[in-house]
Amino acid sequence: MALYSDKVMDHFQNPRNVGKMDDADGIGEVGNARCGDIMRMYIKVDPESQTITDVKFNTFGCGSAIATSSMATELIKGKPISQALQLSNKAVVEALDGLPAYKLHCSVLAEEAVKAAVKDYYDKNGIAYGPELQSCDGDCESCGVEH
Repeated sequence: MALYSDKVMDHFQNPRNVGKMDDADGIGEVGNARCGDIMRMYIKVDPESQTITDVKFNTFGCGSAIATSSMATELIKGKPISQALQLSNKAVVEALDGLPAYKLHCSVLAEEAVKAAVKDYYDKNGIAYGPELQSCDGDCESCGVEH
């Protein structure tokens, strides 16, 4: 059995939506000091429909970090913010047909990067938000892998 699924390998070798967005409406950056992965997520939002019209990412990290970033962008692009906020690390892992247990923290970072970008968008536009945008401290043992 292969360590990584074909989908993980595809998103690592051919990442979708990679790059910087100079005119982003929201930018979220998260990292994990334990493994050194850093993700930056950029979103463009239609203000009327509150839909994510474009999304890009830059990730410094392992293949799993790149694959989960790529998959997360695919799962939120074209979706209303309310739906994007429901994205869980579990959904990212399932969409990739699994990850090794010791790489699940990468999916948590992808979820947190999306939330951080939305929080930045809300902050820039004076939009109130609740506890769903509170992020963990990066200690997955204390916050749990599934948010």
